[in-house]
Amino acid sequence: MKVGIDMGAASSAPGGQSALLDLEELLATRLLVQGNSGSGKSHLLRRLLEQSANLVQQAIIDPEGDFVTLADRFGHVVVDASRSEGDLQRIAARVRQHRVSVVLSLEGLDSEAQMRCAAAFLGGLFDAERDYWYPMLVVVDEAQLFAPAAAGDVSDEARKVSLGAMTNLMCRGRKRGLAGIIATQRLAKLAKNVAAEASNFLMGRTFLDIDMARAADLLGMERRQAEMFRDLERGHFVALGPALSRRPLPIRIGAVETSTRSGTFKLMPLPEQPKEEARDLIFKAGEDEVVARPVMPRRAPPPPPAPSTNDLLAQLARTRPAAAPEPQPEETAQSKAEREAALDAILREILDDPEAAFRSVAVLYQDFLVRCRIRRVSGEPLNLNAFRRRLAVARAGVDTATAEGSEWDRAVAYAADLAEDIQGVFLLLARAAMEGSACPPDGEIARACGSRSPGRARRLIAYMESRNIVVTRNDPRGLRIIALPDLGWETGPGDPNAFEEPQAPEPRDLFAVG
Repeated sequence: MKVGIDMGAASSAPGGQSALLDLEELLATRLLVQGNSGSGKSHLLRRLLEQSANLVQQAIIDPEGDFVTLADRFGHVVVDASRSEGDLQRIAARVRQHRVSVVLSLEGLDSEAQMRCAAAFLGGLFDAERDYWYPMLVVVDEAQLFAPAAAGDVSDEARKVSLGAMTNLMCRGRKRGLAGIIATQRLAKLAKNVAAEASNFLMGRTFLDIDMARAADLLGMERRQAEMFRDLERGHFVALGPALSRRPLPIRIGAVETSTRSGTFKLMPLPEQPKEEARDLIFKAGEDEVVARPVMPRRAPPPPPAPSTNDLLAQLARTRPAAAPEPQPEETAQSKAEREAALDAILREILDDPEAAFRSVAVLYQDFLVRCRIRRVSGEPLNLNAFRRRLAVARAGVDTATAEGSEWDRAVAYAADLAEDIQGVFLLLARAAMEGSACPPDGEIARACGSRSPGRARRLIAYMESRNIVVTRNDPRGLRIIALPDLGWETGPGDPNAFEEPQAPEPRDLFAVG
């Protein structure tokens, strides 16, 4: 069934015929909106959301809080992003399960926090169970903030996770029912692998040559026609794509029912008041202001007198060579063993927290360094790469005696050549195979890669099998066995659905008696 969304009037159509957006085609082909500030991008997105609110589930990534007004008119639930990343992932999973339209408000957060929160929320939508893969429009306003083409002021880790989430949305989201709709002020600032996945385009007013040239290329227009984008009025766009038009079509976006909380800024006359009153308003404190006592600057003490030449010569004559640093005691076998035991104990404390599996390696590393300083662990602290290797061993559940064996060294050396997101899974399977224990269930494999979704574990196992890293088979009872051909190991039979989520310990009442 074809469902058309009225986006406004087609300028080239006779009689102002409506420009219809095919909703089912949009779900399969995605949409990119581009235009400078003030060109009407937010108005276009609001029109699209209002016209389709009763037809399809929606999720809006809103960096400025402009779309929260949809809640009053169309029943969207506003999600305040000032939560932990784990909470946002769980909320996103419930959003897909119960098919609720939401607005993720990122207002008030700095750029890096916005990127992390948006990545966690999009990851929760993406990792939902297959039974909840219902069609959903995922609208990302100011997409250049979450998928930047170049590094900026944020950390590389935040940029990496945000760009990965946006890439998953635009490249792999279609099979999970997610239709990405991204809007940006400048195409040149948006990562090319994200923009290239859209098949529908709505190009608004822009002035820079590089942005006009990219817009013309995407619409299949000649370079000399790119100048037309400078002359577009506010709310006028050029549409192209299977869900819109097979040829470039000028569109004037229609009216909307809701508006932003801030509204539109209008010119207002300045207040009329005498000059002396204006001076008093600026330089005198009001009745509701707290007047702070001014701090008088202290006069700097006079500089000491310069030493004479004789004093300098006498000082140089009295100067003695610096004493050699005291030699550090050599690390004995006993002290090395104590240090290793202390590091293992700290890692076990960190991983005993049920939420540790879902924190980034950088966060765990900072926690590890702080605990080492508190325990006064001797020697140089581990660098990040050494910590990653030790963390992978600890997450795999390998004891110290086994980790020091040559067989485990083979597994670690092989895992070092794999992609970072599957190293932990491979080591977990290698530990089970080396010990001859049961094949780990899907939930345990998901925790090893920082996820709560057993579906992601199954996809990772399928991916590893497609790359001939592992081979899976079932025994006569239907239990799973995973073999590692390059190591010549094989796990025992295990039930993939046998995992139970570990529960956090109940907080102890400090005021309880006894």
